[in-house]
Amino acid sequence: MTRPLEVGVTGGIGSGKSLVSRIFQCLGTPVYDADLRAKNLMTTDGILIEQIKKEFGSLSYLPDGSLNRAHISQSVFGNPERLKTLNGLVHPRVAQDYGRWVEHQQSAYVIREAALIFEAKAHGTLGKVIVVHAPEELRIKRVKARDPHRTETEIKGIINNQWPEEKKMSLADFIIYNDDEHMVIPQVLELHHQFSSPA
Repeated sequence: MTRPLEVGVTGGIGSGKSLVSRIFQCLGTPVYDADLRAKNLMTTDGILIEQIKKEFGSLSYLPDGSLNRAHISQSVFGNPERLKTLNGLVHPRVAQDYGRWVEHQQSAYVIREAALIFEAKAHGTLGKVIVVHAPEELRIKRVKARDPHRTETEIKGIINNQWPEEKKMSLADFIIYNDDEHMVIPQVLELHHQFSSPA
């Protein structure tokens, strides 16, 4: 059986990459949500749990086994090196999990949705990468509406921890504009037809 074309969907916080992935999913395309799987693996993958405890202390987990998000956030917020360490533990486990998932898919192409495709150097393993783009002011506005608990400073901090838009866009195979000026569905449909057609 031929392996499906692996397509990455990425974009900064608030760009709308989840919206784009949902549209692909509605078209029948299997979608692997790397950020969601990472959260899941941090509480179910024994190897990863031990690595996190070793690196960030036993306070990383609550007595019920769930992740102590407050402790982890405190450990990495404003500390790029600690964030890099955490990502260095999580990303390889997600990559393995994703690899197993792809082997079970039987469609022409699959979507891997992840915030840090370029930062995690995962683009080298993908056939194509789509960057979902929106202006920063609009992204901040969307995140504030979606996550009222986040302050603007916190949102800008997350944006600054991600690669600049221009850098991501220069490496992308395709760009989907989700800027309230372009219609998103026709852009996704065009790519869907392109990925579904045999080369």
